Amino acid sequence: MGNKPIVAIIGRPNVGKSTFFNAMAGERISIVKDQPGITRDRIYADVTWLDQQFSIIDTGGIEPESKDMMLSYMRQQAEIAIATADVIIFMVDVRQGLVDADFKVADMLRKSGKPVVLTVNKVDSFEKLQADVYEFYNLGIGDPLPISSASRLGFGDMLDEVVKHFPDQTEEGDEDDIPKIAVVGKPNVGKSSIVNKLLGENRVIVSNIAGTTRDAIDTKIKYHDKEYIFIDTAGLRRKSKINEELEYFAKVRTVSAIERADVVLVVIDAVENVTEQDAKIAGIAHDCGKGVVIVVNKWDAIEKDDKTIYQYTKKVREILSFIPYAEIIFISAETGQRLNKIYEVVETVIQNQNLRIATGVLNEILMEAVAMQQPPSDKGKRLKIYYMTQVSVKPPTFVVFVNDKELMHFSYVRYLENKIREAFGFSGTSLKFIVRENKDREQN
Repeated sequence: MGNKPIVAIIGRPNVGKSTFFNAMAGERISIVKDQPGITRDRIYADVTWLDQQFSIIDTGGIEPESKDMMLSYMRQQAEIAIATADVIIFMVDVRQGLVDADFKVADMLRKSGKPVVLTVNKVDSFEKLQADVYEFYNLGIGDPLPISSASRLGFGDMLDEVVKHFPDQTEEGDEDDIPKIAVVGKPNVGKSSIVNKLLGENRVIVSNIAGTTRDAIDTKIKYHDKEYIFIDTAGLRRKSKINEELEYFAKVRTVSAIERADVVLVVIDAVENVTEQDAKIAGIAHDCGKGVVIVVNKWDAIEKDDKTIYQYTKKVREILSFIPYAEIIFISAETGQRLNKIYEVVETVIQNQNLRIATGVLNEILMEAVAMQQPPSDKGKRLKIYYMTQVSVKPPTFVVFVNDKELMHFSYVRYLENKIREAFGFSGTSLKFIVRENKDREQN
């Protein structure tokens, strides 16, 4: 199976997108709780519905200031959704009824040919409001499905509809085998220069798959007879007057590019040094379980002695302490210095992302780790760890069976992770741990 399908929610302000988004995201508390405020303002969430996994992106994080801006704001949302999503949830509000902006957005969506699920929110009583729901047939974009985000009504039918439109995973074989590399980072750190330089040296532009309003441009590059798709997120068109708005949409684009990628290159400007914003971007890649490579660009512009790289690496590691596994490379897109090292590192990371470890070997490491450091105990009850097994790759995911989940502290999970990394490296990829209780073993 390739990357998870992406579902984008669009709609005017106050139609209840965030309520719906939060209901879907649930209390998704990841194991890593000590990240420096990275994704408090969550705009994406991983959702499992029945046996389908997908990511939801909420494009509605800001409010346009005036009625006149409403339309350009909606248009931007729609463009992003069309460019990045496999399925679009177009949300309208039964209480506000049909609005001019809804028609305009419906037109854009219809022309895009992307599957759209028209969702009528705030329908607290399906019987009473039936006629008002039917009104939305006038948008000409398919059957309106009633839900109530606040009461969580109607989600099932609506999500069944969403899932129906997911691309058939078996068909995309070809494209799916080509590693996808997202090039992300703050504005002006040289993301496009890197992609252009890689292209220039190889002179094989297979295709610039630019959709109608594709914000991230996919470029296929061949290197040593192997193909890679680079997703360049730099193509921000500065149509919008408001910086905050631009920044929000840039973030949505970054998230969707990361979601589609196998490996994420987080580009940092060597001259500016590593910043909080870099940490946020790297945090999204970590949260999505992608391979991460920190690319320090403009290295030619730095005065160096024999300690510079060491000091710089230390600084990057300190600020990005939540991804100690990330690879770091120092390059210059300008001079082409060490640029091809990118391929080498990407290959390593992809191999590590797909590495599977036999259960027997894992449990040997586990036994040794437990012997070296006793599992924590609380009120006289000690954590017992029965066994561990790897259940999937990209990122490598392990299930640990224990007697009591509550006793499995985050720090002990981190300790086990370090032991596994000592044995197998796994550089460049995050590891995911799922802790399960095995009550049956208790009685024995």
